[in-house]
Amino acid sequence: MTGRYDVVVVGAGIGGASLAWFLSERASVLLIEAEAHPGLHSTGRSAAFFAETYGGPGVQPLTTASKAFLLQPPEAFADGLLVTQRGALHIAGPDAHGALDHMESAFRASGVAIERLDADGTAARAPLLSAAWRQCGLWEPGCSDIEVARLHQAFLAGARRRGAVLVTDARARGLDRSGGRWRIETGAGCFEADVVVNAAGAWADQVAVLAGARPLGVQPLRRTMIVADLGGPVEPDLPVVLDAAGSFYFKPDAGMMWVSPHDETPVPASDVQPEELDVAIAVDRFETATTATVRRVVRSWAGLRSFAPDRLPVYGFASDAPGFFWCAGQGGFGVQTSPAAGAMAAALITGAAWSAPGVDPERYSPKRFS
Repeated sequence: MTGRYDVVVVGAGIGGASLAWFLSERASVLLIEAEAHPGLHSTGRSAAFFAETYGGPGVQPLTTASKAFLLQPPEAFADGLLVTQRGALHIAGPDAHGALDHMESAFRASGVAIERLDADGTAARAPLLSAAWRQCGLWEPGCSDIEVARLHQAFLAGARRRGAVLVTDARARGLDRSGGRWRIETGAGCFEADVVVNAAGAWADQVAVLAGARPLGVQPLRRTMIVADLGGPVEPDLPVVLDAAGSFYFKPDAGMMWVSPHDETPVPASDVQPEELDVAIAVDRFETATTATVRRVVRSWAGLRSFAPDRLPVYGFASDAPGFFWCAGQGGFGVQTSPAAGAMAAALITGAAWSAPGVDPERYSPKRFS
């Protein structure tokens, strides 16, 4: 298979798919995916919630700018709702209430709705919390569940309707630039393009090396999730509950409880699997913070979250490789920021005008690592 395109996007997870959707309005786009199915390692293993505080103050503007799209997507974009209201409750252990103070202070000027709760208010939102963990909390009413698969498939299908081409089983093997164009060698054939977008997730630094660009230190981290049976139906209207100090979070789903120990173990880019120790830690932290007991772990999985050294995403042209565009380092917030990030990246590539309140594209430029 061969072909010439304006832009080749390497990686068809949520970052590459959303960018392809926006970009294919103004350019010919090829989306190449190393796996047989897009979104295998990160997008398909998401915790599936939208919270404006998730990722910290540096990420929040992109999340907030994505809210309107997710709440009311373009006509015929997706079959069904993309988000469902849930709410998030941020809590802290007996010796870590300062984490709530820090969080409240960090987002005070952001416009994100956050309400401080006393012990009674915290317990009312999540009655299953143990006494030590419900002394105070922060309530984030704007948190929602995201239909991740629906959103991802909508971006992919919409990009194809606009003329973009998706090729799977097409891992990039070589990237060479000559005469102002890139030649991309993959397992599914060779392609040419004016611009190559590096949306390869955990493999972003490897793709950069193929292109002769300096790697930025994008590090894949393993994150574990378990589905816990608590011996009876879980109240479906419980919020997402997150430890403000970052040691766990949990949320109800289909009568079970999803629990993560919020682990971030550096690993090579690969198809990661959950470790028994991390599963046990998830159970222990959940049972310590609540009055519930995990009767059995129904299933568990692990996914990859990839961060740049400063934990902000990277969007922009490389200074050391002409026509090479970074779209990487989305950590665990790539799904919730995908509408704004995709639109911003498409505008940077094509030179089109784009703006959103509070979003400064320079903040996410790879030039900050020069």
